[in-house]
Order: sequence, then structure tokens, then C-alpha cells
Amino acid sequence: MRTLLALSLCAAASFAADYKSSLKAGKSDLKSAGVMAFGPDGILFVGDSVNGAVYAFDTADTTAAKAQEVEVKGLNEKVAAMLGTSADQILINDVAVNPVSKNAYISVARGRGPDAGAMIFRVSPAGKIAEFSLDSARFSKVALPNAPDPTAKDRRGQSLRQEAITDIAYVDGKVVVAGLSNEEFSSNLRVVPFPFQNADNGANVEIYHGQHGRFETASPVRTFVPYKVAGEQHILAAYTCTPLVKFPVSSLKPGKKVMGVTIAELGNRNRPLDMVVYKKGSGEFILMNNSSRGVMKLPTAKLDSYSGITAQTEKAGVPYETIESLKGVQQLDLYGDTLAMVLVSEGSSLDLKTIGLP
Repeated sequence: MRTLLALSLCAAASFAADYKSSLKAGKSDLKSAGVMAFGPDGILFVGDSVNGAVYAFDTADTTAAKAQEVEVKGLNEKVAAMLGTSADQILINDVAVNPVSKNAYISVARGRGPDAGAMIFRVSPAGKIAEFSLDSARFSKVALPNAPDPTAKDRRGQSLRQEAITDIAYVDGKVVVAGLSNEEFSSNLRVVPFPFQNADNGANVEIYHGQHGRFETASPVRTFVPYKVAGEQHILAAYTCTPLVKFPVSSLKPGKKVMGVTIAELGNRNRPLDMVVYKKGSGEFILMNNSSRGVMKLPTAKLDSYSGITAQTEKAGVPYETIESLKGVQQLDLYGDTLAMVLVSEGSSLDLKTIGLP
């Protein structure tokens, strides 16, 4: 047994070394720090919609720590003070927790215009805030070949390029990237092998939007989680107004047009922000925070039993409950087995803290 364990550990170490060997020292050209996700061995993936690229950074943050209660009041004010500006001149775009060290990483835009600087900060469980240097960290990047043109606008005059990357996740040696492309079916899901070499055009995805009563191909996935349904790896994707849709990862082939299965409609006039999957008791659940409908808890049992919504409806499909005690949650990530890390709006203050998983 010891020999087999040693061989397994050596293989794991070699595998990690292969990941790290693809990352090179140098100053990155990251222009916008958006959505983030952790991969193996402390590697942080960052979406940069302005550049139309995904970056992998070696955080060198691999010392294991236990989960503990965290509370940092006025995180936005503290970060702004470190930058010599005011809280209304920065945006916190995402929060990602390193599952090993339990440090929280926040992606920040310094400024509110198109030339806003991209920065990442690290927050320790003790509440210490430090900038993660983008000038010295080892990194690699992969460009998306069909991101929207930087000048392209939607019918409301909003930049389509800003939605080139709306969410990312690492699963089974690959980075799954959601967002918009410059193609006719612009809603896109792509599966990019890591270490990075090249990204393909991804799959063009279509859904039936029950609230709107029509098929849609131009609305991007807002947030998603990888999850196995009936033993097969799927992407559970949430859209604005608020369809929940499942896509088998095996169907996401370059250039293919893929129809998702809409398994829930969760209410209109709402944008889903983050999703996590967790276990509690004998069940597994999805926790989703939203722009206007609070934090929802959905059971994952029997997701394979929903045949799909194909007619106009309001609320239907997978049931949910709203966690009334959770208000103003802007960002959400897992923090160990029993806690979540949330960024909560308290007036003009943004507080980073842990909560018990409901």
C-alpha cells in the first residue's frame, strides 16, 4: 500500500509540475480583471474581456489552512485607500476562494471608464489585504479567436466585448468559458484544455426562454457550475430573467450548435450572479445569488427527470426556496465544506464575510 501511495503522490506531483511548467515569468498584459476560478496547485484563472483572453496565474499559494469565520468590513473602502482613491472609483468584479489556503482573491477595476486598471488583491482569513502582483507572477494566457469586436454594441448601446467572458470554471483538466462570440449564434460555451495552447471557436448555444416564450441565441450565460447529472458531466447555466439550463459537456464541440435543456424558470427582471454546489445532510444543493431575487437554494436531486421547458411560463421546473436571511449578496464562493464566502452590500460599504451554508 505504501508503494502504491508513493507512486500516486509522485504522479500527482509530476502532474502539478507539468501545469506549472507552462507558466512563464514576466509582466502580464492583463487589461481587465473579471471573473475568476481556481484550478490545481494554486493556479488562478482570470477572464479578461477587454483583451478577449483567459489568463492562468501561479499564486504560489499552496499552504493548507482550515476554514474559519472571516469578516472584513468595508472591503471596498480599504482597497480604495490602498490605491489612494475613493470607494466610488473602484469596482470589485469577482471573489474567488483558494480551496487550499482559504485566502480570498478579489478582482478589481481601478476607475470606472474603459481605461480602468486591472488589479487583484488577496485577503487572508485574518483579514489582511495585500495586492497580488501581476508584474512578477508566472502566467500563461490563451486568446479567444472570435470575441466580439471592441466597438460592437447591443440594442441598448452596451458593449458586447465586455461580455466576451461572463464566467469560467476549471473541470477535469479543462477551463470552461462562457460568454459572447462574434458569430450569428453569439451565445457561446467553449472548453479549453489546460495547459493552454489554443482556444477554438467554441459551441454556439441556444435555449428556450420560458419567460420570454421564445428560443434565444444571443443572451450569454451569466453564471454556471459543472455538475454530473446521471453520471455525465454537465454545465448548469443560469441566464438573465432567469432560465436554468443544462448542457452535456460532451456536446460542446467547436462550431456546433447546441440546444440546452431548460429545467427551471426562476423569475423575471433578475440577473443571476454566482452559483455554487454543496452537500448538506443527505442532499446536494445549488446556492445562487441574484441581482433582485435574493439568494436561492435549489435541490440537485432528480435533475435528470426534467424533460425541459418548451412553452411560455413564469416559474416552473426545479423548485427553490429564497434564503430570506441573506440580503445584498453580490459575490459568492465556497469556503470549506460548511461555509460560503460572500461579498455583501451594506449601504455604500461592501463587507467580505463567511456564512453557514443553509
